[in-house]
Amino acid sequence: MSARILVVEDEPDILEVVGYNLSQAGFEVERAEDGETGLKKATEGMPDLVVLDLMLPGIDGFEVCRLLKQAETTQHIPVLMLTSRAEEVDRIVGLELGADDYVVKPFSPRELVLRIRAILRRSQAGPEAPVEEGDSIEVGPLVIDQGAYHAVLRGQPLQLTATEFKLLLTLVQRRGRVQSRQELLNTVWNYQYDGYARTVDTHIRRLREKLGEDSDLVETVRGIGYRFRRDVD
Repeated sequence: MSARILVVEDEPDILEVVGYNLSQAGFEVERAEDGETGLKKATEGMPDLVVLDLMLPGIDGFEVCRLLKQAETTQHIPVLMLTSRAEEVDRIVGLELGADDYVVKPFSPRELVLRIRAILRRSQAGPEAPVEEGDSIEVGPLVIDQGAYHAVLRGQPLQLTATEFKLLLTLVQRRGRVQSRQELLNTVWNYQYDGYARTVDTHIRRLREKLGEDSDLVETVRGIGYRFRRDVD
């Protein structure tokens, strides 16, 4: 079955362009023209991904994203923000709220489709290597079940997005080896993401927040990137 994409956009021309190109790419498309309607359709319809404008009438895109990521029933739905707000602070705020990607208008429809497919691969396919359910990695207080796409820290499940899970899994699998931001972008995001090194920093910060008192499991190697500590029993 084709993935269902909800596009929340108040500009009719852009809504039509995005909807047409996604339909041509084989996706099932639903549309909403304001934040309240978009939030309702996402909550009731449970799409596979939401393309979300920021400058919306009523509830803006930031708030829609925040509400989706706070609710247990919708926090797993990937969100791609599509906006004319190109300032880095807006992109960082969007990613902090849990967005999986951020595309600035004017945009290439082909690039938009490629990014959506990359997000869906991360959220639907699980780890790249074939694994059996129960195939787990245990490192100190952390247990990662690759088959179930699930992580537990000190007996408590971690509420991770698909991107955060793959980022954590990548660091654990390469434990003790420094991973540059570009290496992580290529591995976790599945495509070149030139100039978006801050995207990695933002996701690492969110991951550390969820690790809580064990945030030091992920180390910063200044000027290079990140690594998962090798000295954890």
